[in-house]
Amino acid sequence: MFSTNPFAALSSTVSPDIMQIYVIVMIVFVVAGTLIDIVHKKSARYFFENWRKVKDKGAKKVGGGEMVSLAAQTAAVEVLTSAEFCNQKRRIAHLLTMYGFIIYVVTTAIMVFSYPTPETATPAILPNLWYLGGLMVCVGGYWFWFFIRVDVAAEGHSPFRIVRADMFILSLLVSTTAGLIWAVCQASGSAATGVFLGIYLLATTFLFASVPWSKFSHMFFKPAAAMQKRIETANGTRRNLPPPADKPATLGDPTQLPRNY
Repeated sequence: MFSTNPFAALSSTVSPDIMQIYVIVMIVFVVAGTLIDIVHKKSARYFFENWRKVKDKGAKKVGGGEMVSLAAQTAAVEVLTSAEFCNQKRRIAHLLTMYGFIIYVVTTAIMVFSYPTPETATPAILPNLWYLGGLMVCVGGYWFWFFIRVDVAAEGHSPFRIVRADMFILSLLVSTTAGLIWAVCQASGSAATGVFLGIYLLATTFLFASVPWSKFSHMFFKPAAAMQKRIETANGTRRNLPPPADKPATLGDPTQLPRNY
């Protein structure tokens, strides 16, 4: 079951061309949605204007070699390991979701475009990784949703309280969960296969089509903001903030999670 390409099996009822067009449309949604978000929020304009101000006001000039070093640090700390999270549980949940999503999406694209039918044998490692990536998304996502979210863990709200900011994580979890259940149902010949396929397609379409209004594009802005912060620290501007104190004040008990309710 877990070594079977679910999209090749689906090709008996849905043309591989349609599946490939669908994936391309989702990619277009992400690119177009991110550009719309940039234009609407004027993110690019803010970064470029701030970049010029930092270069003009900086007490120290950041050279090319140091810029490469800062970029490498940003990639290693903020992007690849999410080390900016002080809460280790939050960090682990984020990494599970992020890497699981990457594995899940990449293997989906490979199987849909390179192994679209049963006539082209799919290497067992691809569906194995597809299921693994989906499970990683579910573990990290549901762990975050029910136990780590600040409005649940620190503010006492119900985990079933939904606000607009939850659009991305909820649609991601529904899409991934429905996709895994659909694949299992299809492999076992369940009558519920069509139902979960429909949920999978609806949730996936919503996930990628809602990029301008969700936190999806945050994954592109976050590295840029982290890099900008490192440059400002390196050249001495620090966003016009005073230098850090020798011993910052400690508020509350650092050994316990906040409970503000």
